[in-house]
Amino acid sequence: MENMFDSLCCALMEPANRDRFLRGEGLQLMNLMLREKKMSRNGSLKVLDHALAGSDGRDNCNKFVDILGLRTVFPLFMKTPKRKRILTVDQHEEHVVSIIASMLRNCQGSQRQRLLAKFTENDLEKVDRLLELHFKYMDKVDRTEKEMEAEGEDLDDEAQYLKRLSGGLFTLQLIDRIILEVCTAGPPAVKQRVQRVLSLRGGSLKIIRHVMREYAGNLGDAGSDEWRQQEQQHILQLVDKF
Repeated sequence: MENMFDSLCCALMEPANRDRFLRGEGLQLMNLMLREKKMSRNGSLKVLDHALAGSDGRDNCNKFVDILGLRTVFPLFMKTPKRKRILTVDQHEEHVVSIIASMLRNCQGSQRQRLLAKFTENDLEKVDRLLELHFKYMDKVDRTEKEMEAEGEDLDDEAQYLKRLSGGLFTLQLIDRIILEVCTAGPPAVKQRVQRVLSLRGGSLKIIRHVMREYAGNLGDAGSDEWRQQEQQHILQLVDKF
């Protein structure tokens, strides 16, 4: 079964297949599989991540909100399933925050407002969860950097960055991207909660800004040159407003 899901993920790398997936009600099927809590949940989570990612995922992101996908994704965000079937805890969290980050990047109009509203529910519990994950992956990145220093490997800048990405930085970037989006587009209470929790736990807005500036400078080769330039400008604008 996992091979089938992996093949579907590869197929979704082609923009034309994103549209076929949308028209073929692939989103509805993935949403149903996620809700059923069976073995197919892991594969459907990966497929959904691929279907929503990048500029080619805009239509799928808006449609996923329309089919009430937020009711499926946010319980997975709030509590990682204890039973690790195929996906590790870190892989599960990476896919979930990637899905949310893609929706924040691509959703427009009422769909975006519905998404932002999720972070204000139940006394900002989802903002607290974001910060819990932020500190978890900050610690992972710190450990990775200390291990690299202890090993004393002669790595160039690109190799060091790739090792940090695999050591938790990639997920941290997604989490901090979400924090920036909800703080700048949400009500003042969201940023106030972020500042309070960061202060209580010895964090700072400066660290999040640094993570996102580094992210903006290393967008890789995904998408077109125009999309990467727009993405970089958008991230830096979020940092300036944060």
